[in-house]
Amino acid sequence: MNQDVKILRELAARYYQDSQSAQNDERRVLHRAVNDLKMIRPVVLMEEIPYHELNFDGSLTLRCQDEDFRGAENFLRLKLFHWKYFPADMILTPYFPVYKSYSSTGIGIHVEEDTLATDQKNHIVAHEYHDQIPDEEALSRIHLPVLTYHEEETRRYAEKIANAIGDILPVRITGHNSYISMWDEISSYRGVTPLLMDLAERPEFCHAIVSKFAEIHISISKQMEKLGLYESNPLDIHCTAALNSTLPGETDGGPVKRSQVWGRGMAQIFSSVSKAMHEEFDIDYMKKIMEPFGLVYYGCCEPLDKKIDIVEKLPHLRKISITPWADVDVAAEAIGKKYVLANKPNPAAVATTLDEDALRREITRTLDACRRNGCSCDIVLKDVSSAGYKLENLVRWEQVVMDLVKNY
Repeated sequence: MNQDVKILRELAARYYQDSQSAQNDERRVLHRAVNDLKMIRPVVLMEEIPYHELNFDGSLTLRCQDEDFRGAENFLRLKLFHWKYFPADMILTPYFPVYKSYSSTGIGIHVEEDTLATDQKNHIVAHEYHDQIPDEEALSRIHLPVLTYHEEETRRYAEKIANAIGDILPVRITGHNSYISMWDEISSYRGVTPLLMDLAERPEFCHAIVSKFAEIHISISKQMEKLGLYESNPLDIHCTAALNSTLPGETDGGPVKRSQVWGRGMAQIFSSVSKAMHEEFDIDYMKKIMEPFGLVYYGCCEPLDKKIDIVEKLPHLRKISITPWADVDVAAEAIGKKYVLANKPNPAAVATTLDEDALRREITRTLDACRRNGCSCDIVLKDVSSAGYKLENLVRWEQVVMDLVKNY
C-alpha cells in the first residue's frame, strides 16, 4: 500500500465513523422540518470558511502526492475539521461524493478584470471589471453555451478513489445543484458602474442583455437535465438546508428532472435599485427560468425585506434569503408561515474579536422575529472572508448561536 492510499484510508475511516453518528440523522429531521414549513427549531450552518487561516495544528495540510488523491484528501480534511471544531447542524454524507465532471463551450465573451488582494493566501479579492458588453454589437457576439458531460473521466476518478477507500467509505457519483445568478454574471462582464447607469439611461439595452442571459440559463438548465447533471437529493442548496418532503428525491432511473430539484436565483447587484426596477429587470425573467423547478430559493446578499411581495411572484417559491443588510422584523412579518426565512448573520462578527453580547442580540432578534410571525428559519454564517486568523472566533460563534437555538 503506497503512502497516499494509507493517508486517505485513515481519513476515510474517521469520516465514516463520524458520518454514522446519530447526530446526522437527528439533523436530517431538523433540516427537513424547516423546509417543510414545520420547523422544530432553526437550523444553523456555517459555510464558506477561510480554512487557510485555521491550520493551527497542520491537520489541514495536504500530504498526498497524487493530484486525484490530493483532491479527495482535501475534501476529507476540511469536513473532519469542520465537524470537530464548529459543526453546528452540519450533516456528513455516509459516502464520498464524486461530482459529475462537465464543461461548457462558453458564451463568446470572457471576463476581463484587475484584482487587488490584501491577503495573498485568500481567494477573496477586490475586482475591477472591464466592460465587455458596451453596446448592441458586443451583445450580438454572445451565443448559447454547449455543455458536455465527461462521463468517462467521472467514472475513472470514482473508480480510482473507490479502489483506495471504497471498502471503508462508499464512493458515489453525484450531480449538481442549480445556481442562476444572471446579474452577478452581467456585472462581472460589464462592471458595476456602467451596469447601474444603463439601467437608468438605457433600459431597453438592459432588457436585451438580461433577455439574452435568461435564454442562456434556460438552455443550460435544459442541457443539465438532459445530461443527467442534477442531484436528486442534495443536503444543501448554496449553503442552506435543502432536505424536504416535497421533492421526490429518487428517480425512476432516468436523468433527474428540474421538477425534482431546487431552483436557485438571485440578483445581488440589485441591492442598489428600486423594487419596481428589481421586478422589471430580474423577477419578470426569473419567473420563466424558475417555472420548471420543483422548489425555488431566491436571494443572496441583496436585502429583500421590503421586496417580499415581488419575490413571491416566483413560481414554487419556498425559501427567501434575508441578509445582514435587511430588517429581519420587517422580513419575518412579510414572510410569515408561507416561506422559509434563510437568515444570514453578519460575517464581520468573526473577522476581528468576537463580540458575544452583540452576537446574542443579533441572533435573539432573528429568533424573536421568527417566533412572533411563525416563520420556519435557517441561520447560515457564510461569506466569511476572514476569521482574523482566529479559530476561536468560529468556535465561539457556533457555541453561542447553538445555545440560543436549542432553547428556541
